[in-house]
Amino acid sequence: MTRRPALPRRTRGFTLVEAVLTIAIIGIVAGIVAVFIRAPILSYRDTVDRAELTDQADLALRRMARDIRLALPNSVRVSDAGDHLELLVTRSGARYLSADDGVSAAPVLSFDSPGSNTFTAVGTPGSFRQVKAGDYVVVYNLGPGFEPANAYALAATGVTTCPTSSTAGAAGNIACINAAPVTTTTSINGQDIPTVTITLAGNPFAYQQAPLTSPLQRFQVVAGPVSFYCAQNTDGRLALWRAWDYPIVSDQAVPSAGKRALVASGLATCNDIFSYGTAASRRTGLVRIALSLRGRTDAPAAIRLVHQVHVDNTP
Repeated sequence: MTRRPALPRRTRGFTLVEAVLTIAIIGIVAGIVAVFIRAPILSYRDTVDRAELTDQADLALRRMARDIRLALPNSVRVSDAGDHLELLVTRSGARYLSADDGVSAAPVLSFDSPGSNTFTAVGTPGSFRQVKAGDYVVVYNLGPGFEPANAYALAATGVTTCPTSSTAGAAGNIACINAAPVTTTTSINGQDIPTVTITLAGNPFAYQQAPLTSPLQRFQVVAGPVSFYCAQNTDGRLALWRAWDYPIVSDQAVPSAGKRALVASGLATCNDIFSYGTAASRRTGLVRIALSLRGRTDAPAAIRLVHQVHVDNTP
């Protein structure tokens, strides 16, 4: 008897109805899952955004506080809108020898001889390593409104660069260092004390009608002005910038020259970032910085950090 060959089994698949039901079930499950995980995901995103903004604001505040603590006494000034702070940043400072010290073996800072451009500073020589030609020496700075004891008045006299022997008569209380300081040893009261010899391009202190000597014979070495200001970028966002290496000007304005670096981006507002109190209360030297930042998301997180910095305004 001849056996008939077996017919191949027909392969079965999904029907259209089964496929549609599967897709519908998957969509329902995905929707349910999305409802439950959306809130935690958004919360995590906002937490990360706030943490990044807080780090950025904290770093910016620390950077500004460092410069403010190095400010020349009575040189901090804030714009009326509170969006711009300027100061004269110091590199070093020490005590100068004067004629009252009775030291004949070393040059002293003269307040009566215009031709005397060299003086001796009593201080740690290492603290003058960063001092260079082109830096400024300021004695007894009282700030705006107390001319000639105002280092910002340098530009108002027509002197836009280092005061030299021919222009020092109008420079007030700020002189330009002509060469790098030289470390020396001076005998004072029978003791050999490390000192530094500083040479000026001109001596404006000898041209003052009433000598504005420092009661403690102190002076500061100023590198130049530094500004922190808020401005709108090309993308429409507000940013905080630091500017330096530009000329000293008598009236506060956003620098148009020099160098600049980004301090913080995404500011919520430019108003009232800096506050320095009234003119009468500025002798306390307390600068308040309030920085508000926003994130980049559709529903941006916002943080606001406030920091106060004390400035030593004893000239």
